[in-house]
Amino acid sequence: MTDQPLRVFLVDDHAVFRSGVRAELAGEPDLQVVGEAGEVSRAVAGIKATSPHVVLLDVHMPDGGGVAVLNGVDALGSGAQEAPVFLALSVSDAAEDVIAVIRAGARGYVTKTISGPDLADGVRRVAGGDAVFSPRLAGFVLDSFTGRSQAPEPPLDPELDSLTPRELEVLRLLARGYTYREIAEELFISVKTVETHASNVLRKTQQSNRNALTRWAHRRRIE
Repeated sequence: MTDQPLRVFLVDDHAVFRSGVRAELAGEPDLQVVGEAGEVSRAVAGIKATSPHVVLLDVHMPDGGGVAVLNGVDALGSGAQEAPVFLALSVSDAAEDVIAVIRAGARGYVTKTISGPDLADGVRRVAGGDAVFSPRLAGFVLDSFTGRSQAPEPPLDPELDSLTPRELEVLRLLARGYTYREIAEELFISVKTVETHASNVLRKTQQSNRNALTRWAHRRRIE
């Protein structure tokens, strides 16, 4: 690397979260946020226009999420530019999300519980060629790519499949015992919006209350 700051592009559909990440990285003299976007199409165009070294990439967004951004940037090609490296930054720590985004080309995956200094260090490490993962997530990738995981394909689950990505995020946090207010803070949405998502989850999964929903989620190993 040169003495020039590492150029970072932020992709997340929550403006408040992007603002927080930008503020965290602003104190790092060797990192420079050169752009941000909250939609897939704008992210792809912005990455192409600003030529960042590292893209911090949300996994769950409308129109295909992080995988769609990775595919879009790949489809455009880098031309004479050096292709950026992608570090997924998500509220989800589900194995299927980790594996999907790594298979699509991300260099690492960390959760949004990461501290500011650790996130900055992760940016530097992926830019330097390292693979970066939050604790326990690396095992998902190792098992997937080495073929050690011999679990069969999961059976079809119409109730689970009916949930949107956001409803699934809310379900996971409910199953972990988060309150509505804690979920709102974690996902950067209002408590009223959380209540709406929770109501939709209860209806779609045909559960009568939160306790029943938590048991339903645990049976499906949604944690």
